[in-house]
Amino acid sequence: MTLSSYFLYLAAVALLVVTPGPTMLMCVTNAINQGPAKALASAGGALAASLGVMLLSALGLGALLSASETAFTALKLAGAAYLVWLGIRTFRKAGEPLVAAQAPAARSFFLQGLLVGASNPKALIFFAAFFPQFIQPQAPLAPQFALLALTFVACDGLMLAACAIGVGRLAPWLRRADIVRAVNRTCGGLFALLGGLLLFARRQA
Repeated sequence: MTLSSYFLYLAAVALLVVTPGPTMLMCVTNAINQGPAKALASAGGALAASLGVMLLSALGLGALLSASETAFTALKLAGAAYLVWLGIRTFRKAGEPLVAAQAPAARSFFLQGLLVGASNPKALIFFAAFFPQFIQPQAPLAPQFALLALTFVACDGLMLAACAIGVGRLAPWLRRADIVRAVNRTCGGLFALLGGLLLFARRQA
């Protein structure tokens, strides 16, 4: 991979990670309701999911989903169902955030991030189509793939950490019951909307 290709990839990744999506929405919601530490735990799960999705894409699962309508539909329905369920659960939260003694353990937020990050089967297809644009076939593939994957995770991690810490610092001013209720209902509605939109996702031809 040439240096110019890498900088082009870096610019594309930067544009991707600043675009709001389910994982960013999850971090913001958790930062307000549970604080930055739990939001960072969910971000860690989302980043682990991204690494797994990229690895599966490299191993050919993205190509399988592109070719198989049945496999794509099954994963799409599972991902959409989880996002809708998460949306309903978030929407129905009470106006008061949980206190530290009642808050679930960090591992439950990590698992939530893992499921949100893995809930979109189009990510597999996206990475399967995106990475080859920046890889030189004549050079060893593993180091190039590792560089692309780690660059994406680093950029996405910085963005999610900024969301978690930034919103977490503002949380004490946002934790009025009416504000928390409004945030939960807005974010819950958006999660459900994203799940609904995922149902209309189509395989790339």
